[in-house]
Amino acid sequence: PTVAAGNPCYLTFAVPHHADGTYSEASAAAVVERGKLADVIAVGPGLGDREDVGNLVRAVLFDLPDTPAVLDADALNVLAPFAGEFPNRTAPLVLTPHPGEFARLSGATVAEVQADRVGRATAFAARFGVVLLLKGAGTVVTDGTRVYVNPTGNPGMGTGGVGDVLTGLIAALVGQGMPGYDAACLGAWVHGRAGDLAAADLSQ
Repeated sequence: PTVAAGNPCYLTFAVPHHADGTYSEASAAAVVERGKLADVIAVGPGLGDREDVGNLVRAVLFDLPDTPAVLDADALNVLAPFAGEFPNRTAPLVLTPHPGEFARLSGATVAEVQADRVGRATAFAARFGVVLLLKGAGTVVTDGTRVYVNPTGNPGMGTGGVGDVLTGLIAALVGQGMPGYDAACLGAWVHGRAGDLAAADLSQ
């Protein structure tokens, strides 16, 4: 309600929560119920990495197995290390970690990730049946079989919040019916291209 009052153009849904701001089973149930109406769900940015957040993310992914989902930021952190705990899912699951988040998800070090970005990303995606977008110079997108290395983007895009835009962009494409892998590839390209245009106009 506070956000909605601050800017009426935002489409908001108030999630029940404890007085201290943490989530409960009622929170998860409310999100799942609202999620049944959605074409896609994007989860992660700004949630925090508390135990209650992990419970919320797991409930959403497990109880909405037929709804595509894009996970970023704290939704990745609360699931690390990733153990493929959603075998009931039939809809695409797109993960968009930066190297540090992917290191935590996969149980590797950042140095190990950076030394073999394509190999580690591909093996992880194949093992868990997800689409993985590994951010960084030459963003890697893979579904475990196909691999795309994105040529657009620049170092200025390392600014906090830029990845949140990518999450929304990929989710928007998936929500329009694009397969997860294609949406991640196109999303990465468009996102990087927009960053390059902005850098040319305003500087990195």
